[in-house]
Amino acid sequence: MKSKILDAVGISAAVLCLIHCIAFPLLMIIPLGISHNPYIDLAFLIIGAVVVYRVTKQVASLRLKFLFWASILLISISVFADFIFEIHIPLIYVGAAGLIAGHIINFKNHKH
Repeated sequence: MKSKILDAVGISAAVLCLIHCIAFPLLMIIPLGISHNPYIDLAFLIIGAVVVYRVTKQVASLRLKFLFWASILLISISVFADFIFEIHIPLIYVGAAGLIAGHIINFKNHKH
């Protein structure tokens, strides 16, 4: 049951991250006076990493573990590239989609 809750939190956080990553550049076009804050991306990364760590302790499938950690790695590369080089790498989209897919697969694999 605990893993199902973690999957729900993980899906929610990854979807919010993906919405943030897609909608924010569109909002930058409109002159609202807002700017990108990489600490929001870092917060999503930390939440995702904690949830993935806790979920993968309970997952037996090596493929699913690989999907989770590869997705976190892609998001990490994008976030740290933003901090260090101030560039936005679209790997964050792939990573967020991977987390969503991984959590949905893991959620469906639970015995009800």
